[in-house]
Amino acid sequence: MEALWIVLGIIVLVAIVGVVSYNRFVSQKNLIRDAWANIDTELRRRYDLIPNLVETVRGYAAHEREVLENVTRARANAASATGSPAEQAAAEGPFVAALRQLFAVVENYPDLKANQNFLALQSELTNTEDRLQTARRFYNANVRDYNQRVKQVPSNVIASLFNFEEEEFFEVDESLRGEAGIPQVNFTGEGPGVSFGESPPPPAQVAGAGDDGVPPPPPTP
Repeated sequence: MEALWIVLGIIVLVAIVGVVSYNRFVSQKNLIRDAWANIDTELRRRYDLIPNLVETVRGYAAHEREVLENVTRARANAASATGSPAEQAAAEGPFVAALRQLFAVVENYPDLKANQNFLALQSELTNTEDRLQTARRFYNANVRDYNQRVKQVPSNVIASLFNFEEEEFFEVDESLRGEAGIPQVNFTGEGPGVSFGESPPPPAQVAGAGDDGVPPPPPTP
């Protein structure tokens, strides 16, 4: 009789552990779904900004037709991508690359860089990029935790029984984004402008130093 109670106790304990693990999987799936919704919201906000940005640039640089068309085409392709996070990321890479090319062209037009409408759009785009990166990191962190549980023992048993499969990360190809990073508004210097990253500071100069920043040797006694 005692052995029967022990067996029943073990069965109940296993059932409780299974229910808890299952419920945690469900919670993680919902969290991932909500995190992806935040990414999608920021992506849509960015897509909505681009037509006005392109038209503003066109007013000052209409002859940069190829660059403007590349941005418009890449934006349309990214906006129409409705597949998995990996497929969405594949569409985002060329779009981000086209945006970087557009802002590189803008550097050649001081009047455009000083245009208040352009600055407002660029500022909103920068803010959107910041929120997007925050949402992306949050989403990927939740996917990583979830995927670990899918593969780890003993939660992998529950994952296998109830078809909880690994989720995809959302990662834009860094080779397309380039090393410079997200476009930033720059209000320093002679006028407002746009940059793609911070340049390394020049080497510290020492009083009396030469062009290479190295002080001259002391005079020979």
